Amino acid sequence: MDNGASSYRRFLDGDNSGLAKLIEEYRMPLQMFILSFTGSNETAEEATIETFVKLATKKPKYSGKASFKTWLFRIGRNTALDFIRKTSKYNFADIEEIPEAESCVPSPEEQYLKDERDKSLYLSMKKIKQEYYTVLWLMYFEELRIKEIAVIMNKSEGNTKVLLSRAREALKVQLGKDGFDYEN
Repeated sequence: MDNGASSYRRFLDGDNSGLAKLIEEYRMPLQMFILSFTGSNETAEEATIETFVKLATKKPKYSGKASFKTWLFRIGRNTALDFIRKTSKYNFADIEEIPEAESCVPSPEEQYLKDERDKSLYLSMKKIKQEYYTVLWLMYFEELRIKEIAVIMNKSEGNTKVLLSRAREALKVQLGKDGFDYEN
């Protein structure tokens, strides 16, 4: 897996299937990430589409200094921030608005417990600072490295590590306030 770089190069060389492959692979993860900024499925979808439109029309240069995903998420982040500036509203999405990811089918009991835990975690994450929410989302849901998160968030690696540490602590405090049971 090339993380999208070869598909983007193919697109730049005139093969439109390269762009189609990028959209297929990165649309949902990018949209979920953008949703954390916009708070609206509709706006997140528009910002995601706008990100891919930028790739298709402006054809920005990918230098390879960061992974393709990091580079794409940075473009998506900037696009989402532009949408936020336009609307000057800062909302969060409701847990019911988030599309479910395809996975193995757990038992109904396991699924119920997982859903309840996920809802509790998500609702607690909504209550902490946006910057903390973002760094946690990128680390644990997008599984990016500190270096990649630093690029996306336009921070140094050291600042990102400190931010991640503070975000974890803030989430732990919030989970405690919300009655989250750590033993289960």
